[in-house]
Amino acid sequence: MTTVFFSGESITLANGIEGQPWQVETGNPAHFFQLISARETVEAAHIYAQTFLPAGVDNPGCVIIVPGSMGVAPSHIRKAELLTEAGIGACIVDPFGARGVSSTVANQAQYSFAASAWDVLAVLQQLAGRGEVDPERIGAQGHSRGGSAVLSAASLQRIFARKGRLVGVYAAYPWCGQQFLNPDVGKTKVRAVVGDQDEWCLPQQIQGHIQALRLCGSEASLRIFAGAHHSFDRDTPVEMVEDASVAPGAPTIYINDDGSMIHPATGASDPAWTERDLMLYGIKAGYGVRGARIGTSGQFADAFHEDMLSFWKEVLA
Repeated sequence: MTTVFFSGESITLANGIEGQPWQVETGNPAHFFQLISARETVEAAHIYAQTFLPAGVDNPGCVIIVPGSMGVAPSHIRKAELLTEAGIGACIVDPFGARGVSSTVANQAQYSFAASAWDVLAVLQQLAGRGEVDPERIGAQGHSRGGSAVLSAASLQRIFARKGRLVGVYAAYPWCGQQFLNPDVGKTKVRAVVGDQDEWCLPQQIQGHIQALRLCGSEASLRIFAGAHHSFDRDTPVEMVEDASVAPGAPTIYINDDGSMIHPATGASDPAWTERDLMLYGIKAGYGVRGARIGTSGQFADAFHEDMLSFWKEVLA
């Protein structure tokens, strides 16, 4: 499985559109409490991104693409090709390269999920100011860990009240084992997709997250693909990833508005708790397993892309 790292060199899509590399100023919060309640103490960081603009379209809408635990893959670059061919801009984010991370498959604690969510909002704000795309028509699409990032970023918009907002979020097989107690995303439209054979991200937790958004009054929908595995939009066949560290059956961890995490077994919250602390709880409670399947079969990738394009054409119209 190939991981693509960005720096200063641009990538040219199969349709001939050349990427515009740029550096994103972001941060490395240890957890959501530091990000929300002590943001002045967050370590500064940077990551890389590339923007791809559709030919012959002025001021296009744009989709921020956030990869999962294996980083940027050819399947994410394929998304940029499909979007630009549909007249929509794409901005692929590489959260790994500048952080010195190659994969989080075996260890998700190399940098926090709070940092992943902050990356999304940092890209949103800085992309909106670059003058390349319509700042009022920017959405975010995340895959797996990236799906968790875009969902959390959408909820953080309410807390931070920054200029600009995501008009839509497309969460592909997102990890929803960690959610805000109040997940309200305001007017951001949300779509999630997952396969019912997913061994990494529990479909029931995604169902619960989407239903919580609906109860907040948000416009949110979910499509479950019968027979599909994790990352069913890839161009590789289903295979076992032996070193994957997953705990799909662990109880959901909820997060207060101040960023403190709520222990699922006790109901207590503590600003000092990190994601690693509560992940270790899940492992010690017997939920942790090694190995999970990933990949596609049949027409699942085509069906994914059809669903994806339908969503973005409607949201960014």
